[in-house]
Amino acid sequence: MKGKQTVWDMVRSLAVIGVVVAGIYIFVPHDEKADPTHVVDYRVETLTARRAAPYPVAAPAGLDAQWRATSVTFDRKAAHAWHLGFLDPEGQYVAVEQSSDVSPKYLEKVTQRAKATGQTQQVGDASWERWEGEKYDALVRQEQGHVTVVTGTAPFEDLGTMAAALEFKQGR
Repeated sequence: MKGKQTVWDMVRSLAVIGVVVAGIYIFVPHDEKADPTHVVDYRVETLTARRAAPYPVAAPAGLDAQWRATSVTFDRKAAHAWHLGFLDPEGQYVAVEQSSDVSPKYLEKVTQRAKATGQTQQVGDASWERWEGEKYDALVRQEQGHVTVVTGTAPFEDLGTMAAALEFKQGR
């Protein structure tokens, strides 16, 4: 009977498709050990933020190449919020957060509800407040009209390394 398709024809078609897909999977090279981290270049966003923000914008200089930038944003409408995310050499997350919003609500958001410990950590010639939380720890530096937070899953030692590498500049 011409023009009539049977279940058997459908099974054969699916088998052919399966063989093609298996061939593609086997013969197309893929590295299962490859690092899936998408690294971003944050230089242009840093220059833009430094021109637009009403405070000196922090960005690291001289970090080891094993520190990989993974995200960057500047939102003028959200209190000039600056965000720069990194993975440290051990693969832990470290973020630099800045804003002219110095409210407890903003700090709770960027530190993932970490709380001030009453302790400080000296980084270069600056004193940073130590905050601890279930998810993130943070180093917080509150200044006139803005706040800088170095936060993430990394230990305080790595948060301090990031804080020490920060250069605060304004492009106005």
